[in-house]
Amino acid sequence: MRTIMEPFRIKMTEPIKIITKEERIQKLEEAFHNVFLLDAEDCAIDLLTDSGTGAMSAQQWAALMLGDESYAGSRSWKRFRDTIKTITNIKHVFPTHQGRAAESLLAMTRIKPGDVVPNNSHFDTTRANLEVAGAKALNLLNDEGLDPTLDAPFKGNMDIAKLEACIEEHGVAKIPFCMITVTNNTGGGQPVSMANIRGVKEVLKRHGIPLIIDACRFAENSYFIHEREEGYRGKALLEIAQEIFSYADAATMSLKKDGLANIGGFFVCNDDVWAEDFKNMLILREGFPTYGGLAGRDLEAISVGLMEALDFEYQTYRHATVSYLMNKLEKKGIPVMKPGGGHAVFLDAKAFMPHIPSLAYPGIALVNALYIEGGIRAVELGSVMFGSFDEAGIEQASPLELVRLAFPRRVYTQSHFDYLAEVIEEVWNHREAYAGLKITKQPKVLRHFSCHFQPLA
Repeated sequence: MRTIMEPFRIKMTEPIKIITKEERIQKLEEAFHNVFLLDAEDCAIDLLTDSGTGAMSAQQWAALMLGDESYAGSRSWKRFRDTIKTITNIKHVFPTHQGRAAESLLAMTRIKPGDVVPNNSHFDTTRANLEVAGAKALNLLNDEGLDPTLDAPFKGNMDIAKLEACIEEHGVAKIPFCMITVTNNTGGGQPVSMANIRGVKEVLKRHGIPLIIDACRFAENSYFIHEREEGYRGKALLEIAQEIFSYADAATMSLKKDGLANIGGFFVCNDDVWAEDFKNMLILREGFPTYGGLAGRDLEAISVGLMEALDFEYQTYRHATVSYLMNKLEKKGIPVMKPGGGHAVFLDAKAFMPHIPSLAYPGIALVNALYIEGGIRAVELGSVMFGSFDEAGIEQASPLELVRLAFPRRVYTQSHFDYLAEVIEEVWNHREAYAGLKITKQPKVLRHFSCHFQPLA
């Protein structure tokens, strides 16, 4: 059939509170024009993030009741460990309360000031944890990924020539590890090919540099490989995921994405010294190594969710949802990052609002407009989140100015996306009415979460 329907039925509903446009304008002013500071109940459709915002399945809810809350060596821990080993085949498994905890402990145990860590594209918390530890986080995305208008299958790939140049420039001693983020959230949710992962690993292996996979959306990336890369059509998503991890020396993951859970993360590695260092820091910061800041019931729900994320019918539906909204927007001529990502639609804010310069934050202007017009909460991935400052303290714009509409898993239905398309079109038709903004207050790290804005006009 032409229609790809949701591969589930809904057994429980949650009411949506819809406030007036006048109320939304007031709420946004009270939040200093930063949608992170809004109350969730004042957002009709909340697409701020797909992290921890999904709906769990009946099987996951049932698994919660099996949670063994023993402090050490629980049955729930063993199931969690065994599930992750089935997928990754990596020796040491450590739970954490979420992904950034794994990133933080990794940085604490492996980074020294002056180090350099290459990646296809570091996401916000990854970059922040590395930089706080004294490292320089380098993005080595291939040039295709920097062109929002280009429709190419693997725009998340790392540029291997840039990686070779990075190693030549900085030297092996300054590179404690290299990372690949799958899918590449920073650059529009774009996938990384198996050939690229393999090629990166070959380069790193010659130089003795470990490879770490940032695996938040490994299942979605596996689906893209299945659909787009030659030789993978006949393989199960689990088999594809296992090959991805076969090239990794370690991995971090927020289980709030493709773990289909509301909390959780992990760090896995093959190196015994890395494992010992991580374990000791984990005990200090998160908890005993067999629970890592999670309840036993969370470990159970995650164990189910990881395998559900690798279900082919589920991934087909999820990607069809992204394509559905993409098609609607492209027909209206609305600029989007092409092709559609695995977990979100990314609006090209620079092309959407060309009258606003990058350092007047067109992405924030667009995010605010979506909230005012329709109660939609989205997030900017541009010069606020990914801008930088040079040695003279002068602000530098991000190469991409994107607005991400991240889809919580198994939460919204077709009519929600029809409404979303109408709101975006309304903003598009009146885009020149919106002005840029300036920052009036900001922290030194991860400023997008809490900074204050003021409209320029």
